Amino acid sequence: MLRTPVNTIRLSSRRALSGSRIVANKETIETPSKLASTSSLPKIEQNLLKKSPRQPSKKSPFLSSNVIESDPNYKMAGWMQQIGQTVIRVFNIDMDASRSGPVAGSKYYGECKKQSLYYPNEPLSDSARFYYETLGLPQSFSQWFQITTLHYWILTVRMRAMPFKYGKNYQQKLVDRFFKDMELRMAEELGINSNRIIEGYLKEYHSQLLGCVLSYDEGLQTDDITLAAALWRNVFNGDPNADMRHIEALLGHVRQQLYVLNKMSDRQFGFGDFEFVPPNEVVTPLTKAQEAELAAAVKKSYEGKTLPSQRSSLSLDE
Repeated sequence: MLRTPVNTIRLSSRRALSGSRIVANKETIETPSKLASTSSLPKIEQNLLKKSPRQPSKKSPFLSSNVIESDPNYKMAGWMQQIGQTVIRVFNIDMDASRSGPVAGSKYYGECKKQSLYYPNEPLSDSARFYYETLGLPQSFSQWFQITTLHYWILTVRMRAMPFKYGKNYQQKLVDRFFKDMELRMAEELGINSNRIIEGYLKEYHSQLLGCVLSYDEGLQTDDITLAAALWRNVFNGDPNADMRHIEALLGHVRQQLYVLNKMSDRQFGFGDFEFVPPNEVVTPLTKAQEAELAAAVKKSYEGKTLPSQRSSLSLDE
């Protein structure tokens, strides 16, 4: 079923949530959640070789206390919008560069952050349940970091395909917000009061992020076996008892995201029109006719975006 350009090529939620099977190109496809849950192997808890991880003692704002980020229904006053549009037009501001902050540093970082975000005594989101209950990963800040890093990498794969000037800017805004948020969460939620200790953790996490990106890039450039090994080392913490069906499910989940991103134009992605496909949905390949239909629908949706703040040199064709 072809959905709107924003949701692109997902199946309807009813079919996906039921974990029902479909046939595409004579292959049976299941949702990642359904595939992982079919394993009959006994669950063996990971040996973290350390004390129980420190859990959040309080809950900080999801992104920030800024009203534009904290309130999805916020709308700037008309006179403020007019002033802003005039400034953009008079000074010929490059909106593709300016847009990278709110899109990559806010919208896309929020997409990464929420995938496995959890708080004690609060119900898990569907995506977080996939990681902590279906895949059996431990609930800890370090585990959240690994899952968020995976989603960060998925987005940077697409960002690196944008024109270099803008792709680099989007990547920088995303990683800057990632580490700024971790710093605040360690201080506010985990109660770490020493700046020196926080800085030490941030350096260690930065090294881990670089290693993850390198290993995932290698998998992307080679084969699924290499990418699955990278997922096992990082997301599954190299657990010798990891369930291979779970690794396979996560690999399929990652491939789904990459496929959707590959079918999005630079402008779509640059305007923040991407959302991660939930693990209880499945993506099916588009036919040539569906691709043409989708491209036409996307172009039509952008026809009315003519304000100075909506100008863009990013392509709608690639």
